[in-house]
Amino acid sequence: MTTKEHDSSVYEQAQGSEQFQELKRRFRAWTFPMTAAFLTWYLLYVILSGWARDLMSVKVLGNINVALILGLLQFVSTFWIAWAYSRHAEKKLDPIADEIRHEAESRNA
Repeated sequence: MTTKEHDSSVYEQAQGSEQFQELKRRFRAWTFPMTAAFLTWYLLYVILSGWARDLMSVKVLGNINVALILGLLQFVSTFWIAWAYSRHAEKKLDPIADEIRHEAESRNA
């Protein structure tokens, strides 16, 4: 067996493992709902900006209006999602990925 064939069989074994399937399940269980929630939030902002101009132009404090606050909250939510994903990956994904990598490395050695 050539090195290339051996490498691909190690990857195929890793992909077929229960651990890899669990890793994919955990990744998708967090990522898909969070992506849907963020896209909904973003589209709401776009829709309000286009069709609810009276609401978006309401002044909250001085020249700061609802549109500006919601726009800034888009940035805040983006950074929060990145931080939350980092925590999720560190606790729920990285340990399984490390196990899969160590098993693959031991098979490849």
